[in-house]
Amino acid sequence: MIRRLLVPVLLSIIAIGGTASFQPTQSASSEPCIQDHAAWLTQVLKKMETIKPGMTRWDVLKVFRTEEGVHRTEGLPFPGFRETFVSQDCPYFKIDIEFKMFTMGGGVPFRNDDIIVKVSNPYMQFATTN
Repeated sequence: MIRRLLVPVLLSIIAIGGTASFQPTQSASSEPCIQDHAAWLTQVLKKMETIKPGMTRWDVLKVFRTEEGVHRTEGLPFPGFRETFVSQDCPYFKIDIEFKMFTMGGGVPFRNDDIIVKVSNPYMQFATTN
């Protein structure tokens, strides 16, 4: 009687243990996800690196949006402004840009044809909140 019960129990244990060993591991299934993230990051960085000195504010606004806060630059041979811009793809990706400032009669400091003088390397930072 005990032998009759022992055989099905042993077969059940072997069957359960065998199916558990055939389950895919989590790292194998996440590899395509990692590749997708790497491809997306490459695309975003390439887009960010298209911004160069000599371009205009209008060119910047095709890839970035403004972040709160404008800083007057000191020590430049001409008046200018430094602004932080955040990527349209992710608000944690940022660059700082210095512009040559054109003053209009009304004192408006920003124009879409402001010329980029200097562009920082892209960096990551949490979004600022005010």
